[in-house]
Amino acid sequence: MTILVFGKTGQVGMELAKLGAGITSLGREEADLTDPASCAAQIQNYRPRAVINAAAYTAVDKAEDEPERTHVINADAPAAMAREAAAQAIPFVHISTDYVFDGSGDKPWQETDETGALNTYGRTKAAGEAAIREAGGRYAILRTSWVYSEHGSNFLKTMLRLGGERDALSIVGDQIGGPTPARKIAETCFKIANVLRASPERSGTYHFSGTPNVSWAEFAEAIFSAAKLEVAITRIPTSDFPTPAARPKNSRLDCRSLKTVFGIEQPDWRASLPELLDSLSD
Repeated sequence: MTILVFGKTGQVGMELAKLGAGITSLGREEADLTDPASCAAQIQNYRPRAVINAAAYTAVDKAEDEPERTHVINADAPAAMAREAAAQAIPFVHISTDYVFDGSGDKPWQETDETGALNTYGRTKAAGEAAIREAGGRYAILRTSWVYSEHGSNFLKTMLRLGGERDALSIVGDQIGGPTPARKIAETCFKIANVLRASPERSGTYHFSGTPNVSWAEFAEAIFSAAKLEVAITRIPTSDFPTPAARPKNSRLDCRSLKTVFGIEQPDWRASLPELLDSLSD
């Protein structure tokens, strides 16, 4: 039996595929998230031992112009997957986001804190979470933040591109969070899925992000230092970098529950940078 992964071409999906035998990954051509019933049908077809949903509508700014489509992909499709997984009595692991919170204060968010998303993306992800809990099966919702890898579009790759073109950049310095390697998220999802097969009582919502928490400007400085790029950074407030979708200033996540329940430690994102830079330079 396989672990069925939705989101083959995403950052986490591509890292899940690297974990070896026992993973079957589906992309848009096999599973259209705008058609939730087709996603549930694939779970029926494969009869997997677990399901990991690493797919989502993640174009945060564009989502403001496509709220209905975003809701179908981020809420309705995971709901259909979770219901089918519950019907088969198999674990369903779903990746969510720090954007379900409003970003107020400076304390790390706990799983039990009230959500209050600032944008369409965050609201639809919160709706997806609620639907998964209501499905009544064995599940884990893994909220993470600031995902980066050698794949796709992400802050690391953007900074490397801009750092190669410019000698000075203005970067937001008042949004704080934990950069999280996609590879570590993939490994965590895989472990949770296998544990939940034998221990459904561990179902719940968990936080997983990299440590230490930093601002985007500090993350950029670390990237440039590791890449040996000389770029002068000016730290600017969020108000000086307006975007169609509002961003939370406080994306710190309290990850203690994941360690207590599954024995999974927060990754030090600084340790992953040299390896990723080597991969990108090959």
